[in-house]
Amino acid sequence: MKELLSHSPQPQPTRSGAGPSDAALVLAARAGEEWAREALFRRYARLALGLAYRILPRDADVDDLVQDSFLAAFERLDRLSNPQAFQAWLSSIVVRTAGKRLRRRRLQIRLGLLRSEPIDVDQVVSRSAPPDVAVELRAVYGLLEKLSVEERIALVLRRVERLEIPEIAEQMGLSSSTVKRRLNAAEARLERAVEP
Repeated sequence: MKELLSHSPQPQPTRSGAGPSDAALVLAARAGEEWAREALFRRYARLALGLAYRILPRDADVDDLVQDSFLAAFERLDRLSNPQAFQAWLSSIVVRTAGKRLRRRRLQIRLGLLRSEPIDVDQVVSRSAPPDVAVELRAVYGLLEKLSVEERIALVLRRVERLEIPEIAEQMGLSSSTVKRRLNAAEARLERAVEP
């Protein structure tokens, strides 16, 4: 990642001050322009970090997950058919990379190579969150460790990220019907968890 943050020429801003479009940056990055990769990283690092943190809220490897996701994206830029869709494409890479890490962590826990630690919900839920939102988030994060990896990711993308089913399906690389099944199972468990 150090090479992405090297001091290279900055992209020229557009008249609106927003800078080059994602498509222009992707095309420049494909052509080997390091400044374009750096600009894409700077533009979307916070988004990727936030998404990774919401899926793996207590994971010390969140920074590594984001870095790995950007590296994978930059290695596969030629596979991105719509250069303007970089943000959604990167998000799907973050989601899938997080899923792989969750599966690996669960295997390590089962083999006794890693200890399971509960999520510190107070660290995840903002103090300024409305009470009803805070209750829902506490219930969601309290249940996450009990869900399958796909149920967990689908529930976070739906309840926390507020994505629609087709968007979740695209991010997870699953069909909409599979996402609906995963969400229904997770929602049923969530309802049971929040019942008095």
